[in-house]
Amino acid sequence: MIGVDWLLAAERLRGCREPGVLVTLIDVHGHAPQVAGAKMVVAAGHHWGTIGGGNLEATAIARARDLLASGRATPEQHGIALTAHGDAEHARQCCGGRVTVLLEPLGVPAAVAVFGVGHVGLELARILARQDLDLHLVDSRADRLDDAMLAPLRDARARIRSHHAPDPAAPVADLPAGTHVLVLTHDHAQDAAVCDAALRRDDLGSIGLIGSSAKWARFRVRLAQAGHEPAAIGRIRSPIGLAEVPGKDPATIAVSIAAELLSMVARAPAATPRGRTPTPAPPARA
Repeated sequence: MIGVDWLLAAERLRGCREPGVLVTLIDVHGHAPQVAGAKMVVAAGHHWGTIGGGNLEATAIARARDLLASGRATPEQHGIALTAHGDAEHARQCCGGRVTVLLEPLGVPAAVAVFGVGHVGLELARILARQDLDLHLVDSRADRLDDAMLAPLRDARARIRSHHAPDPAAPVADLPAGTHVLVLTHDHAQDAAVCDAALRRDDLGSIGLIGSSAKWARFRVRLAQAGHEPAAIGRIRSPIGLAEVPGKDPATIAVSIAAELLSMVARAPAATPRGRTPTPAPPARA
């Protein structure tokens, strides 16, 4: 059955946050080594599935990797002649037909980590769960992450990973590169520990801290005493949320934070994993 290998490959690439390209044979005229609808997935150093082998497949892989290298997110179509007189980038393939391949980038979604699933954190998770994100929820209190508490997220579009951590700063070390960090625990000491841990990584995305300007003034002093330079401390924005969205109830605050965050996500370049995740193992072939 067409599709088993490429579906598994796409899932594994998403799981390890590695970009790829879905290649589909969308049109066949004359003889070709595969039927329309054949698919494969191409990543930077490996590929799965097949659209027929030979020059056709080698050309499609090369063009898919060009698309990956360019960082473009727009699908592309390419016609490939399978004749002795056609353009042969890798070898002659004389089936006699002509095919069209569609290249669709499989991008890496943004990752967001919410530290603290209290009143605001849960409302924020409910909003972010509707987005195509990798969403990490971290709390030192196990009951804030149990099935009953997270029931509103069951129909989430985002991929949600819950982290119960007595030391809520500990999961910072394992977050994917480029993760946007939002710090809103129930304890100022925990907030400070998470901020400290986040600043010790130079490959994260934005870092936001909930609270007043007075709280942030105290945190700046505390982080400086921990050895962080002013430029590093400046990576943290606080208070978080859009000032033009007034209100202090949790749902309103969450809307304000989510709107600000999603605006930054839309402007940020796609994160490229830097040796923090393993290359996915090739799917088993039938």
